[in-house]
Amino acid sequence: MMKKRSISASKASLVLFLCQMISALDVPLDSKLLEELSQPPTITQQSPKDYIVDPRENIVIQCEAKGKPPPSFSWTRNGTHFDIDKDAQVTMKPNSGTLVINIMNGGKAEAYEGVYQCTARNERGAAISNNIVIRPSRSPLWTKEKLEPNQVREGDSLVLHCRPPVGLPPPIIFWMDNAFQRLPQSERVSQGLNGDLYFSNVQPEDTREDYICYARFNHTQTIQQKQPISVKVFSMDSLNDTIAANLSDTDIYGAKPVTERQPILLTPTGSTSTKVELRGNVLLLECIAAGLPTPVIRWIKEGGELPVNRTFFENFKKTLKIIDVSEADSGNYKCIARNMLGSVHHVISVTVKAAPYWITAPRNLVLSPGEDGTLICRANGNPKPNISWFANGVPIAIAPEDPSRKVDGDTIIFSHVQERSSAVYQCNASNEYGYLLANAFVNVLAEPPRVLTPANKLYQVIADSPALLDCAYFGSPKPEIEWFKGVKGSILRGNEYVFHDNGTLEIPVAQKDSTGTYTCVARNELGKVQNEVRLEVKDPTMIIKQPEYKVIQRYGQVSFECIIKHDSTLLPTVIWLKDNDELPDDERFLVGKDNLTIMNVTDKDDGTYTCIVNTTLDSVSASAVLTVVAAPPTPAIIYARPNPPFDLELTGQLERSVELSWIPGDENNSPIKNFVIEYEDGLHEPGVWHYQTEVPGTQTTVQLKLSPYVNYSFRVIAVNEIGRSQPSEPSEQYLTKSANPDENPSNVQGIGSEPDNLVITWESLKGFQSNGPGLQYKVSWRQKDVDDEWTSVIVANVSKYIVSGTPTFVPYEIKVQALNDLGYAPEPSEVIGHSGEDLPMVAPGNVQVHVINSTLAKVHWDPVPLKTVRGHLQGYKVYYWKVQSLSRRSRRHVEKKILTFRGNKTFGMLPGLEPYSSYKLNVRVVNGKGEGPASPDKVFKTPEGVPSSPSFLKITNPTLDSLTLEWGSPTHPNGVLTSYILKFQPINNTHELGPLVEIRIPANESSLILKNLNYSTRYKFYFNAQTSVGSGSQITEEAVTIMDEAGILRPAVGAGKV
Repeated sequence: MMKKRSISASKASLVLFLCQMISALDVPLDSKLLEELSQPPTITQQSPKDYIVDPRENIVIQCEAKGKPPPSFSWTRNGTHFDIDKDAQVTMKPNSGTLVINIMNGGKAEAYEGVYQCTARNERGAAISNNIVIRPSRSPLWTKEKLEPNQVREGDSLVLHCRPPVGLPPPIIFWMDNAFQRLPQSERVSQGLNGDLYFSNVQPEDTREDYICYARFNHTQTIQQKQPISVKVFSMDSLNDTIAANLSDTDIYGAKPVTERQPILLTPTGSTSTKVELRGNVLLLECIAAGLPTPVIRWIKEGGELPVNRTFFENFKKTLKIIDVSEADSGNYKCIARNMLGSVHHVISVTVKAAPYWITAPRNLVLSPGEDGTLICRANGNPKPNISWFANGVPIAIAPEDPSRKVDGDTIIFSHVQERSSAVYQCNASNEYGYLLANAFVNVLAEPPRVLTPANKLYQVIADSPALLDCAYFGSPKPEIEWFKGVKGSILRGNEYVFHDNGTLEIPVAQKDSTGTYTCVARNELGKVQNEVRLEVKDPTMIIKQPEYKVIQRYGQVSFECIIKHDSTLLPTVIWLKDNDELPDDERFLVGKDNLTIMNVTDKDDGTYTCIVNTTLDSVSASAVLTVVAAPPTPAIIYARPNPPFDLELTGQLERSVELSWIPGDENNSPIKNFVIEYEDGLHEPGVWHYQTEVPGTQTTVQLKLSPYVNYSFRVIAVNEIGRSQPSEPSEQYLTKSANPDENPSNVQGIGSEPDNLVITWESLKGFQSNGPGLQYKVSWRQKDVDDEWTSVIVANVSKYIVSGTPTFVPYEIKVQALNDLGYAPEPSEVIGHSGEDLPMVAPGNVQVHVINSTLAKVHWDPVPLKTVRGHLQGYKVYYWKVQSLSRRSRRHVEKKILTFRGNKTFGMLPGLEPYSSYKLNVRVVNGKGEGPASPDKVFKTPEGVPSSPSFLKITNPTLDSLTLEWGSPTHPNGVLTSYILKFQPINNTHELGPLVEIRIPANESSLILKNLNYSTRYKFYFNAQTSVGSGSQITEEAVTIMDEAGILRPAVGAGKV
């Protein structure tokens, strides 16, 4: 069976794609083909929509287009035909639509202001440009004005107005002095977006006579200068001296000193303003404030965050800049100016509108006669743009009729087109902020097949790698492609080939016998064409003698071998690296034909050496480590890893076993402990080596168990105390015969993902477990406990199958059996799965609550019928929440708590309740899908408990024989307070306690005067509240009565719980 799939660009960078979308052809970008095919005009270059020109230079209005035959050009100006032949100043470039208006030779730029549009036309249609608005740039002079000197008191604010002339485009503003030096700016002094210079507060150093505003007009490269502005700042000291000189000694004089002031906004004015900006533009918001000290500006967005990575602060944070704005950036932006005396704010309401922008722009359509297609034009904007269609530059409503064409809003539908249906269509999307114009042609072609791949092209690949043979083609209708090997060979089919939609033939695993000539044939109803290419399959490059691990004494000599085998037609190059870098530039390193020698070895030569062999088609490498050691004072035995075994031989080949023998390499003074045997499966995992077994170091043969349908190679690794040897050279390959699979997939499960399906999954067999080609799976299922037949389906080598239309949550018997081209695996075992769960249907009933004490309750419920659970019963959830406190009668924010009881429990405990409170709860059953409906809310109340300690205890107004006590009620009364208990006793200088006195105080009292106390005596007080349940925790305090009326001792502060 033929396989088709797309080919990646990385595999075939020269492949020219031919794809079919909505029955449309894609013309390959082949220059010779494009020269021969008829094509409607396409605008390739045009001037910008808003085109500001230098009035001193010639005006060039660009309009370039391509088409076959080459298009002719015409222009309109302000909506009417522009006859360039009648204007001596206007010429059109040869083979182009670009206009040149001669201004430098007597023309006036102002005379050519207007709206221009270009049309490119040939026999297949007409394309039009955007409306190009031509405007000469302007750089007018400043109007004469009389500028009065600015006399300002130190600390006051000041604004120097620039008011530049209106230019096209607007000028760039900057402030400088007479010496053309930019005026320094800071948080205190800065230029606003309108060009004015703002002083939050003036200082004596601001006095100068050369504040000059400059306007630079970039288009004309001119700079205009405003007259200098003078600023005189009066300091308070100089002002007081002036006043004093003009007053008598008896007068009261003196200006007020510089006073600090809270911020006020210089711009913008008022508390709110609005700003409209277009999508994609830069949003600039500004706040400049006066005040002393200089205010600091901060920006926030009300109800949101400033966008990350698009927000910038400029002009000392007085300007908020957001780039590439979108509709999501609409909202209220608040600037806050603050100094130590206060703050002021301003809210700017920003609305982001949008000129039209493309969602789907129409694309050129190439069709065959009789085919169908569509042009789609979708745009968005704010407000939403209007869509209008044109045909060859004419509104489609008045364009010549075409029976194959139907307009449906933003789509034109073409049905059963003919060659006369070729045209260029324009889509215009417009709103009050702008427009978009797109040309898209419909080109109806009837062309016999052409093959674009060069004839006799040579492809070269390495054996066992993919080969991609190109057959880039074009034709209308789209040709069918067939491949043959040889000129008169039979058509290629089968799993060993992949046929791509673009005509490419892929041989996934090219072998030496794949070499030859291949012919591709392209045919449609208008003809047939063929092309031949050649494939050469080369032997892979191999390193047959790899460099080996070396331990060498300092100042010795060492060599690494790198002997290669390669295809005789390929020229290899060998490169040596040290630690993945070039070899040192040192004459001690000698590179031979198949080795690297290092003379007079030093410590810095220690490292990893890599031999890399490159050809034009492949690359291989091998590495070895060099360890440099100090020369021993006396000769010593050198211990090293063993040399690799060699001369591997396979004998006694059977279907499921083979005998492997080898000859051990040199053990290098450390006896070989064992041999590790590894295998490679060249059929399923070429290049990957797996552990097979290991044998003692005295054994050199082993009987190996084999699996069917595996192309085995073996290698042997020797192991001693020092380490492992390099692997031996691989043995010859041995391909075992195919057989039925020995085993079935593991971990078979059936779990529904939706209420009406059953998802059967399994772990697929590994490649070598398939035992033969064509691995598939037989998936079988039937509903359990129902007299039902097995339903089976055979699927490809996948690991999942979905059964749809099942009842909700019923058990199924499931089995998955492996099979290949030779037959089935043994009968698999059955597993039980379930179709998908749905939410439980009913709520638990008969919910009862038993209050155990003031903080604990027990809830009971009846279990729901299992058939209503509709899934695996996971348990029950109890939702409970406090409604209000019975002592305060005040509601608060409800915070629901959840307790989960696993399994089929019918009761649970609710700990941590608050005493003397009203609660509600409900119960829900839970399965794997989620929670079922809640039971009706059940109300219960907790009884009173003991209160918390009083919130505070203060002792004031000490006299000779009395103290005043004040207290606050408990934060958590946990019931109705019945009274307060006060206990107190004197403490002598040795901290011994006297007799304890107890007083009961009504619950509605909050203070008490204790009289008849001893003077100059310290007392300790214990205070707590009571409910009908008992006494709460107490707080303690100490205080001292005074010794005489003159000395009042400050009472102790704070209370402690006991």
